[in-house]
Amino acid sequence: MSGGLFALLDDVAVLARMAAASIDDVAAAAGKATVKSAGVVIDDTAVTPQYVHGIAAERELPMIKRIAMGSVRNKLLIILPAALILNAFLPGLLPIILILGGGFLAFEGAHKVWHHFLPHDEHHEEAATELGPDAERQMVAGAVRTDLILSAEIMVIALASVASESIWTQLGVLIVVALVITVAVYGVVALIVKMDDVGLSLAQRTPQLAKRVGLALVAGMPKLLTGLSVVGTVAMLWVGGHIMLANVHEAGWWDAPYDLVHDLEHEIEHAVHGGFGAVLGWLANTAVSAVVGFVVGSVIAGLVSLWPSKEKPAAGPATRAAAH
Repeated sequence: MSGGLFALLDDVAVLARMAAASIDDVAAAAGKATVKSAGVVIDDTAVTPQYVHGIAAERELPMIKRIAMGSVRNKLLIILPAALILNAFLPGLLPIILILGGGFLAFEGAHKVWHHFLPHDEHHEEAATELGPDAERQMVAGAVRTDLILSAEIMVIALASVASESIWTQLGVLIVVALVITVAVYGVVALIVKMDDVGLSLAQRTPQLAKRVGLALVAGMPKLLTGLSVVGTVAMLWVGGHIMLANVHEAGWWDAPYDLVHDLEHEIEHAVHGGFGAVLGWLANTAVSAVVGFVVGSVIAGLVSLWPSKEKPAAGPATRAAAH
């Protein structure tokens, strides 16, 4: 009896070691996947604050919470199962889906740029900043839609890094990446949009240094949020353009644009020695991708504007964010 018990305990110990090793493998793979998707994560962080820019202070954190929950649903309930299924049975569809997502991001970014420069209804724009429950729901829905595209890119990058692993390793990595990325992005977003409240609290303190820091935060945060809105728009164009370039190449439809941008980046990197060359090469790749995103997004926006509409549409999230 004791021999059987010890054998059972030995088997349990072996299984525990195997499970620990699997957890370590998943953690290591998830860490690598998160690093590879860092660029898109930065874009996601820059894009999101514009959706709560200009709303009442007491509604900022609840809106961010709702967007974050929508992001988790996007990643775990939509993207994760779809990515695993497509990767297993129809891997050729993944680039096509990403191209469509990149086109949507490019359209959103180009729409905001043209909205800023073209004449529009100022009264309608001012009214849009007064968010009621319905308008707030539309803002959250718009942020969650944009998050869906960015999250899809993050999850597909993560999946590509473990595509040769078992289905369970892929599942574990994607779950870890989804949760870590969501907490990181929306934690930073919440910190950014509440820094003016922190500044106000510091400004009311007695020490002069705290007052100066607080007043600087209060004065600087509107400018920071406006700057992040611009960065978010550029990020949409950049990521949208890059997604389209990379996945048109991945699908085997047209290699020339991607190869041209890739070669340009490496030529600049090799022409300028040291780490600065890599930075310049990356900036060149980013600039070209943003131009591609703007051109394609403008074409899509032009086609959408020709679509017949019986009534004037209400200002959507993209319009409100641009107005801010």
